[in-house]
Amino acid sequence: MDKTLSDGLSGPQRYGAIFAIALGITMAVLDGAIANVALPTIARDLLASPAESIWVVNSYQIAIIVSLLSMSFLGDLFGYRRVYQCGLVLFCLTSLFCALSTSLPMLTVARVLQGFGGAALMSVNTALIRLIYPQRFLGRGMGINSFIVAVSSAAGPTVAAAILSVASWQWLFLINVPIGIMALLLALRYLPPNQQKAQGQRFDIPSAIMNALTFGLLISAISGFSQGQSGALIAGELVALVIIGYFFIRRQLALPFPILPVDLLRIPIFSLSMGTSVRSFTAQMLAFVSLPFFLQTVLGRSEVDTGLLLTPWPLATMVMAPLAGYLIERVHAGLLGGIGLAVMAAGLFALALLPHNPSDLDIVWRMILCGAGFGLFQSPNNHTIISAAPRHRSGGASGMLGTARLLGQSSGAALVALMFNMFHEHGTHASLLLAGSFATLAAIVSSLRLSQPRVQA
Repeated sequence: MDKTLSDGLSGPQRYGAIFAIALGITMAVLDGAIANVALPTIARDLLASPAESIWVVNSYQIAIIVSLLSMSFLGDLFGYRRVYQCGLVLFCLTSLFCALSTSLPMLTVARVLQGFGGAALMSVNTALIRLIYPQRFLGRGMGINSFIVAVSSAAGPTVAAAILSVASWQWLFLINVPIGIMALLLALRYLPPNQQKAQGQRFDIPSAIMNALTFGLLISAISGFSQGQSGALIAGELVALVIIGYFFIRRQLALPFPILPVDLLRIPIFSLSMGTSVRSFTAQMLAFVSLPFFLQTVLGRSEVDTGLLLTPWPLATMVMAPLAGYLIERVHAGLLGGIGLAVMAAGLFALALLPHNPSDLDIVWRMILCGAGFGLFQSPNNHTIISAAPRHRSGGASGMLGTARLLGQSSGAALVALMFNMFHEHGTHASLLLAGSFATLAAIVSSLRLSQPRVQA
């Protein structure tokens, strides 16, 4: 094997490559949340109702989830660098399309196409990191990647508010164009190629269609449940999901190179890491969605206070993620993940058991516990998922990692709605207790990985 592929990149080329990854992922993650802040303005400007404007956000998320695994398979087939570069081009063009949209349907279509570009970026970014970093430093690369995602997620509302304070909502999308062009230039120069596709590997169009339908129906049913859609419609979606999903899984099991890499789930440490990831992101989203309600309706904090009190969580994750990336080179991921998720669970239970009139400090240290615990878990878990897969299947593992995150987040948001419906005024407490339970379960699953040998990148 070429030394560049086995030992990563060196010096300036590595820095240029990781900067190209950082810029692309920052755009893709930011655009998942940045439009939320501008929805009232967009709805008013495009003469749409608030309910209709939600599709500006939903269309982007659905496009990512239905295409993520197909994009990762294309990365294994044609090269991660090529898919990433094409994703940057598509993301830039569709960002311009979003900014030029003059109606809600036009903007929704643009967001769907932008979601496909975002999926191309998200599907292969961790696979590229496996090529960029030497094997012994892969944990550091994963830590930096987790740091970038955490910063982007935390900065979304702030960046949106800053742009909207000086410009129109169109600039939320136009700003992606110069950033995307810079990322593309860096990607063209610095990103490394991966090995050629395996013998007989080809793209299966029926699998891609069934993949899109399966995950599209799943997200639609979860979203519909959380928004209170009719039970008959949700039941119909679930029936269709079961039927299509059955034939989809059956087809994947028969293929030597499936789009949904179910064969990777036969690797014990891979499947345990995936289970840990879904549960942890479910816990995270249960908290993220319920905490604003908890702080404002239960504790009587203002919107500004709520934003400030939530900030310690992502800040602690930002600090801990790179440190965890260094620790994975010395400590088993199962142990790091187990400790991190136990700390997160302790923070979530502590938030649910806050006194009636807590001080800001009472809230802040609990938020720090949650964020630090999540940061300690995330980098080692991502490292394990990518490293457990054969090198030529890194794209599939990267796609599975992103899919686990999106499924966990969607499930968490739906469970908050269920808790609110079941427990009414105590729904926020129930959500936080459930989040702590999911984090505890994730810690147990993570600890089961200690029985497996440490994976090598």
